[in-house]
Amino acid sequence: MRWVIVGVAVALAAGLLGLWLAGADRVVTAWALDGQREAQGAMAGALRRLRAGDPGAVAALMAVTFGYGFFHAAGPGHGKLLIGGYGAARAVGAVRLSAVALASSLAQGVTAVALVGVGLWLVGWGRERMTDMADQVFAPLSFAAIALVGLWLVWRGARGLWRLRAAGSGATHGHDHNHDHHHHDHDHHHPHNHAHTGDDHVCSTCGHAHAPDPAALAQATSWREVAALIGAVAIRPCTGALFLLILTAQMGVFWAGVLGTLTMALGTASVTVAVAVAAVTLRKGVLAGWSESVVLARAQPILELAVGALVAVLASQLALAAL
Repeated sequence: MRWVIVGVAVALAAGLLGLWLAGADRVVTAWALDGQREAQGAMAGALRRLRAGDPGAVAALMAVTFGYGFFHAAGPGHGKLLIGGYGAARAVGAVRLSAVALASSLAQGVTAVALVGVGLWLVGWGRERMTDMADQVFAPLSFAAIALVGLWLVWRGARGLWRLRAAGSGATHGHDHNHDHHHHDHDHHHPHNHAHTGDDHVCSTCGHAHAPDPAALAQATSWREVAALIGAVAIRPCTGALFLLILTAQMGVFWAGVLGTLTMALGTASVTVAVAVAAVTLRKGVLAGWSESVVLARAQPILELAVGALVAVLASQLALAAL
């Protein structure tokens, strides 16, 4: 059954690659850009209604900014690259990664609010200076941070493979798993001969892990990793949010710009959360049936290394293009 799932996953990956080679990504990008332009026009109309005192203008602005955030995230973006890559590489639950995706989108909105607040009222920057800062400084920094996360995944994967190799070498040279002379049988039909030392996946006689601990995998994502993911996305504020905040500040309704930025972040999150769920689901599908097998112990570092390298290369290219 697991080979069927692997075959489906490989076919899906090949299909996505074929679509990309056929230019389907450019079609999606064009569609997303058209949606952003339409949303920008509707946003301008909602701001005019807000200036005129229309009581329904705030609700209209919230709806439009949510749509803008959705189309912005549907196009090429660093958030999807990081969240999707991490979900494919690491053993993390869909709910937790979705929460990270939501938090990173909201944090990106907070960065925009902070930049405009500091730029307008403390430093005295204009709109052009702030957008230049976002595109020429914060964008490369964000891509560089994502590339570092990719390199960290590569390092984790390489370290995991080295440990597996060392453990396998130790088991081969220092521990005979037939155990005829130690009277130790690894046949699970005789549980009295298979003692454990606080870990259901570590043999107390040989000290080697014969399969990864599912509980440890479920808790693989530390708060430091979560902070790094959120920070890497949040460094770069959305240009559309900057425009909205600057215009509303000039109109004297900065609060409306802050609300619009938050709903824009929720629109962005609607896409990144979907990417998070898809990445975790695809990963689980590929590894289905291996949760109690040493194959998973080997597949985990290989996934981290491969996905990390892909994330690092793509993010590095984006960082260089943004300079």
